[in-house]
Amino acid sequence: MTEPSPVELELARNRLEGIADEIGGVLVSTAYSPNIKERRDCSAALFDDEARCFAQAAHIPVHLGAMPASVEAAARLEPESGDVVMLNDPFAGGTHLPDVTLVSPVFVGGEQVGYVATRAHHADVGGTAPGSMPADSRSVHDEGLRVPPVRLVEGGETNEDVLDVFLANVRGSDERRADLRAQLSANERGVERLSEYVDQDGTRAFGALIDYAERRTRDEIDALPDGTYDATESMDGDLRVSVEVEIDGDSMTVDFEGTSEQDDGNLNAPRAVAESAVAFVVRCVTSDDVPPNAGSLAPVDVRIPSNSLLDPEPPAAVAGGNVETSQRVVDAVVEAVRGATDVPAQGQGTMNSVTVGNDSFSYYETVGGGAGASADRDGTDGVHVGMTNTLNTPVEALEREYPLRVDEYALRDGSGGRGAHEGGDGIVRAFVVLEDASVSFLTDRREKSPKGAEGGDDGATGVNLVDGEKVGARAVVEVDAGTRVEVRTPGGGGYGASGD
Repeated sequence: MTEPSPVELELARNRLEGIADEIGGVLVSTAYSPNIKERRDCSAALFDDEARCFAQAAHIPVHLGAMPASVEAAARLEPESGDVVMLNDPFAGGTHLPDVTLVSPVFVGGEQVGYVATRAHHADVGGTAPGSMPADSRSVHDEGLRVPPVRLVEGGETNEDVLDVFLANVRGSDERRADLRAQLSANERGVERLSEYVDQDGTRAFGALIDYAERRTRDEIDALPDGTYDATESMDGDLRVSVEVEIDGDSMTVDFEGTSEQDDGNLNAPRAVAESAVAFVVRCVTSDDVPPNAGSLAPVDVRIPSNSLLDPEPPAAVAGGNVETSQRVVDAVVEAVRGATDVPAQGQGTMNSVTVGNDSFSYYETVGGGAGASADRDGTDGVHVGMTNTLNTPVEALEREYPLRVDEYALRDGSGGRGAHEGGDGIVRAFVVLEDASVSFLTDRREKSPKGAEGGDDGATGVNLVDGEKVGARAVVEVDAGTRVEVRTPGGGGYGASGD
C-alpha cells in the first residue's frame, strides 16, 4: 500500500479532524445539562484498531490526553459491531468519576478499522456530595459510582440493566439519561462518518498521520538545546510535583521522581492525567501545526513513581487530581523547559472548581482567571488556562436552570502581575444560593501565587468567600438559602521588569 502524498495527508488530516469536530457538535447540540451544552465540558477523538489516536477535536486537554488509556481498556472487552463500551474508572484511563467515556468500535466490511470515543463531564455520578466533586473526599468511593469498562450497548441494543444500575446511583437521573443519549448519538455519528471515510479512502492515512506527527515532534525537540532541566511546584499545603526533563537529540525524558507520595485527600492524579499534562506541554513548546495524535508523544518517555501523587493505587480519591494537580504538573514541566526555550509566565494554575447542589439540582463550574504574560504580549484576562478549555455558563442559562442568582460577574482588576508585559486579570464570580445547599470548593493558588518571569511580578492569589468570610482552597460548606458565594480567581504572572 502506497503512502499518501503530503497533499493527500493534509486533506486526510482535515477531514478526519472535521469528523471529530462534528462528533463534538452533535454531543453539544443534543445534550441536556448546561455543563455540556453551555460549558462544552466534553471531548471527541478517533482511534485506529490498535487504540492509537490519529485525530481529535480541539476540546479539553485533560480529557484528550488521557482518553487513549480508556480506549485501550475498552478494547480489552473486544467489542463487536454495534457495541458501545462505557467507563469512568480513573484507574482504567479515566480522569475523575464525573467524566464518562463511551467507546464505539468501527467495522467496515466485517473488519475492525478503529474506534470512536467521546468523554463528557456529567453533572452528578453519585457519591457523598451533589456534583460528585466533594472537596473532602478520602476515597474514590466518596466521589460517586465507579464504572469499569462495560457494554452499555450490545449489538445495537441498549443494555437496560447496566443503564438502570448507573441511573439508580446518581442524582438527576433524567438529566443523566438524556446526556448519555446525547453521547450515544455523537458516537453513532462518528461511526457513520468514519465508516464512510474508510469506504472511500481506506485506512492508510491513519498510521501515516501518526508517523508524520512523530517526525515533526522529533524535529521540534531536536531543535531544543540538549540538557537536563528540573523544577518543583507546590500545591497549597505541602504536596509537591517534582520533575526532571532531559532533552537528548530528538527525544525527551520526563521523570517525576521526587514527587509527593499518594495523598490521603483527593489531589491524586491518575497516571493518564499526568501523561496528558505532559502531552499538553509538549504540544505547547512545539509547532502548533503538528497533528495532535499518538505520534506527538511518541518521542517522550514519561516516568512516574508508583504509589505517588501522580500514580495512586485504588481506592485513592482523585477528584482534585484531575482539576488541580494536573494544572500543577503543567506548571512544573513548563518551569523545567524554561531552561531550554522561551515560555510565558505562569497563568492562574487552577480550574477553580465550584459545585453547588442538593437532592434536586447540581451546578458545577470551572472559573477562568488570568493567563501569564509572555516576552511579546500581555497575558489574557479572564480565560481558562492549562488543562481546561471550557466556556463559562452564561448568566441567563445559569439562572434559568438552577436556583441561583448571579450577583457579580466581572474581571478582577489589578490581579495580574505587573511587568514589561502584565499578567492577565482574574475573574470575580458571585451568586446567591436560593435554596439550602452544599457548596464545594476544589481550588488552588489560594496560598501560593502564580509566578512572574524574567523579573515580572507574581499574579494575585485567589480567594473563596461565603457571605464575605474566607474559606479554604478545598472546603465543603453547608449553606442556607440566601447565602452569597463568591470566587475571586488568580491573576497571571507578569513578564519582564516593569521599569517603574
